[in-house]
Amino acid sequence: MKPGIHPDYRPVVFRDKAADFAFLTRSTLTSTKTVEWEDGNTYPVVDVETSSASHPFYTGTARVLDTAGRVERFERRYGRKPEAR
Repeated sequence: MKPGIHPDYRPVVFRDKAADFAFLTRSTLTSTKTVEWEDGNTYPVVDVETSSASHPFYTGTARVLDTAGRVERFERRYGRKPEAR
């Protein structure tokens, strides 16, 4: 890599306040806020709105839409004729 043109890649804590969940990873994001992590070191912290701990898909609270009912209602409304047998 060419020196001096890449952002600093360092450990950063990402915190989901809605789910009271945080994880430590490496990133190029910067933050003025810091937090003391479980290992005793201080790291920059980035607050996020959604993480795997609060996203409906990952938590199992996602709703499944009734697409079969929607298709039948569309066909009734816009005149697709049932097939003749």
